[in-house]
Amino acid sequence: MFGFGKSNDSESNTAVATGVMDKYLAETPAAPQEGDIVEGVVSAIGRARVYIDIAPFGTGLIYGREYMNARDILRKVHPGDTIASKVVMSENEDGYIELSLKEARQALIWADAEEAVKKGTILSLEVKEANKGGLIIDWQGVQGFLPASQLSSENYPRVSDGDKDKILTALNELVGKHLSVVMITADPKEHKLIFSEKGLQEKEEKEEKVNKYDVGNVIKGEVTGAVDFGIFVKLEPGLEGLVHISELDWGLVEDTKALYKVGDPVEVKVIEVKDDKISLSIKQLKENPWVSAAKKYKKDQIVDGVVIKYNKHGALASIEEGVAGLVHVSEFETVEKLKSSLSLGNVYKFKITLFEPNEQKMTLSTKDVA
Repeated sequence: MFGFGKSNDSESNTAVATGVMDKYLAETPAAPQEGDIVEGVVSAIGRARVYIDIAPFGTGLIYGREYMNARDILRKVHPGDTIASKVVMSENEDGYIELSLKEARQALIWADAEEAVKKGTILSLEVKEANKGGLIIDWQGVQGFLPASQLSSENYPRVSDGDKDKILTALNELVGKHLSVVMITADPKEHKLIFSEKGLQEKEEKEEKVNKYDVGNVIKGEVTGAVDFGIFVKLEPGLEGLVHISELDWGLVEDTKALYKVGDPVEVKVIEVKDDKISLSIKQLKENPWVSAAKKYKKDQIVDGVVIKYNKHGALASIEEGVAGLVHVSEFETVEKLKSSLSLGNVYKFKITLFEPNEQKMTLSTKDVA
């Protein structure tokens, strides 16, 4: 009985000791590993080296190349200062934890950038440079990019003919100015920062306005810009939609500015609502000429057509307003022969070789038209 009791006490003491050790180990922080960001107190400053107390793990050291990389910052450091640094070697041959201040600053900067993206933090930053794609902005020593597409409507370069040199001239006028922007991309691996001047609030407000419209709505608006790919139409204050050049008219449109000028009143139809964008059409409010053409024309019919355009496939010939067919270049062997046979603006007789009015497709031929 007595021996059994002693054994019991011994096992109990061992269990208690083990439990205390397990608790101690669980509460003891893991030793810093390569790549970790650690904080410590500057304990001493030597010649081209700084010693940092990384309690309870030992002494950290910034020296050599790492000291030279951060020397401008380290000159302002004094014993007793607390600084963050990045572990580049958990223990060198002398027992020190080798540290990098510059890499730590970069890691902290990118951590701040990722947080700014999550929170949608509004930043007031100066435009440093401009190129044809947008603006260069500096944030905490890291260069970022603000694409022209992410500029607010107030600063967006409205260049009617899409001339890239004119766009650059307009963007250069923003150099030196401070813009209120949000960070929308922070990628430390690619060293990429992307900004937007539109901002989350403006985007949300615009989406709220856009969501009031449904596909099929017919609205009266005002032309605010004519560019080579279409026209912008103001639907209400702070909201514009785009009428793509293909949605302006059933006929061929080559010069939007010849049809519309800024300030012109227009009636448009909503054809797509997506995110904070709204797409419009003008031609869909007009009678589709292909519907009536379906009743008048058929395959193998001989028709008169006026040549209105050359393209890489051949020549387009209009047989009535809004209805045109393609004369393929293969009929003439070369583009030069096609152009010498079919002059722009002239009327010729053609045979309809393909007619699909529902698909708005027609092909024409100059053969067998007698």
